[in-house]
Amino acid sequence: MNLVTSHKSLVTRLCVIGCALLAAQQVHAQAYPSKNLQMIVPYTPGGSADLFSRVMAQKLGEAWGRNVIVENRPGASGMIGTEIVTKAAPDGYTLLGHTSSYPATASVRAKLPFDPARAIVPVAMTARAPMVIAVHPSVPARSIKELIAVAKRTPGGLNYGSSGSGGNNHFAGALFASAAGVKMTHVPYKGISLAVTALASGEIEIVISSRAALAPQISAGRVRLLAVTSAEPSPLFPELPAAGKSGAPGFSYELWWGIFAPAGMSAERLAFINAASNKILASPEMKKLIAGEAAEPWPLTPQQLDGLLIREIERYKKAAKVAGIEPQ
Repeated sequence: MNLVTSHKSLVTRLCVIGCALLAAQQVHAQAYPSKNLQMIVPYTPGGSADLFSRVMAQKLGEAWGRNVIVENRPGASGMIGTEIVTKAAPDGYTLLGHTSSYPATASVRAKLPFDPARAIVPVAMTARAPMVIAVHPSVPARSIKELIAVAKRTPGGLNYGSSGSGGNNHFAGALFASAAGVKMTHVPYKGISLAVTALASGEIEIVISSRAALAPQISAGRVRLLAVTSAEPSPLFPELPAAGKSGAPGFSYELWWGIFAPAGMSAERLAFINAASNKILASPEMKKLIAGEAAEPWPLTPQQLDGLLIREIERYKKAAKVAGIEPQ
C-alpha cells in the first residue's frame, strides 16, 4: 500500500468514525426523554399549583411515553422544594412546578442558600389569573370606593388576611392599601384556607386571593367580591371591575403558574419541553381545566421566558419597598 492509498484509507476511516459519532449524538438528542422524569411541587397537595403541575406532568408523560412523577416537597414558603431542584442536574429530568409566590417570597428573603433569580430557569408558563378582592358581608361596602371610605373612617383601619408573610396575599393587600391611600393591618395565617375561613367567620374583613381559594365561601354567600386585581377588567370575571380603575389608581396584581428547571439546561432541551407544554395548553381539555380554576392558559416562547424570573424578582423587590414589607 503506497502513501497516498494509506492516507485515503485513514481519511475514510476518520469520516466513518465522525459520522458514527454524529449519528450517535443525534440519536441521543432525539431519545430524550429516555427515562422517567420527576416534577417537584414545593407546596402541599390540593392547591392550584399542585393541580396544574400534576395535569401537566400527566400530559407530558403521555406525549413522551414516560412517567413524570410528581413529588410534593413543601416548606419554607416553597424554598425547600426549590433548593432540591437547584441541586439537580440540568438535563431535563428534574422539573419544578412553581407559582408567582416564588419571586414574591424570594424578594423578601434576606438569606437563601442559592441565587433565587439565577439558580432555576422558566421552561414553560402554564396559566395566569387575577386575584379578587373579597370582604365579609358585614363590611358596608359594595364597591372599591365604598371599601376605601370604610377603611378611612375605621380606627386603625381594616384587617386583611394572608397565607403568610411575604406571600402573594400579603403583597397584594399591602400594595392595594398603598394605592388606595388607606391603613390596613396584615394578619398572617398558616395557609390561605385558614385566612379564607377567618374571613367567612368575620374574624377579618378582607382577603385578596385567587377565586378558586374563595369558591366554597362565595357559593355559601359568606363572602362578597368587589373587584379583580388585574390592570384591566378580566374576561374571567366580567361582573367585576378592576380595582385600579375603581379607586386604587395604579394598582394591579396577577398570579401565574409555570414549569422551571435547574439553570444550565441546553437551549435545545428547553425548547423541546416548552413546545410540548404549549401544545398541551392549546388543547380544549386543558383550557377547560384551567378555566375551572378561574385562570387562563399563558403559553410563552423561550424568547419570552428569557430573563422573566430576574425581572419578576426585581419587580417584587420594588413592590416590597412601596408596601413596606421588610426582608426576613
